[in-house]
Amino acid sequence: MVIDGFSQLKARLRDLPPRRAVVAAAHDEHTLQAVFAARRDGLIQPVLVGRREEILSIARALREDLDPAQVADAGDDVQCAAKSVALIRAGEGSMLIKGMLPTGTLLKAVVHRETGIRASQVMSHVAILDVPGYHKLLYVTDGGMVVAPDLEQKRHILRNALDFCRFLGYDRPKAAVLCAVETVNPAMPETADGAALKAEGERGDFGPCLVEGPISLDLATDGEAARVKGYRSPVAGDADILLAPSIAAGNLLGKSLYGLAGGEMAGVVLGAKVPITVNSRGAAAEEKYWSILICAAMK
Repeated sequence: MVIDGFSQLKARLRDLPPRRAVVAAAHDEHTLQAVFAARRDGLIQPVLVGRREEILSIARALREDLDPAQVADAGDDVQCAAKSVALIRAGEGSMLIKGMLPTGTLLKAVVHRETGIRASQVMSHVAILDVPGYHKLLYVTDGGMVVAPDLEQKRHILRNALDFCRFLGYDRPKAAVLCAVETVNPAMPETADGAALKAEGERGDFGPCLVEGPISLDLATDGEAARVKGYRSPVAGDADILLAPSIAAGNLLGKSLYGLAGGEMAGVVLGAKVPITVNSRGAAAEEKYWSILICAAMK
């Protein structure tokens, strides 16, 4: 199965029960707009962690009914992060939503050795993009967590993204290990990584999937460009996952597809015991809603 866009994904969730979601630092209008919209759509049942009176005031201004029992009072960012993670550990939620606090503060609580909820050796970020110029959703990784991944870290990042797509219902996701060229070049270590990951994919190390690499962005997303260049691969022009060689490349790619290309974006951190929505604190309510939608869709 392939997902064409966020609207198609939303339609698939109509008959599923809402998921319990913990919202860290929920005292923010855009976050609450997204959370309440997801609640109205039957996606989540939220527990709101943050400054109680501000949360209740924003809810009143938005004309949303809110039981005070659904609000867990917490003061500063560190307290909000710690209390939210503690609620997840206690089984009070199956997804974690980032509100008005720095990503680093939330993730520090997530990866805490004694009290955190880390589940994987390498946690990674996936930007999910609904781009007008592409025929289905794109999953760009990692533009937010691992700065300069080596081959072993790329294995974990790729596995996280492939598992994520399979959670969403993909039978055999297609992954492109992005490089500037399509051949192995000793001056470009990422090309050797791409070839190694392709070989491991063909060996079955990542489960049901197709991995291509090294491959350039145009060949991964443009079938006609691949045809003209004589590049033959089932991934060419039809990639689901774009594995970037560095955080800088992944961040630039995601933001260019979101901004200049007019795409819609959701952001998720993988590798914890539950999926975590991660958006900029300045992100619009719609972007935060799509991130909630993605996490709610995970089986």
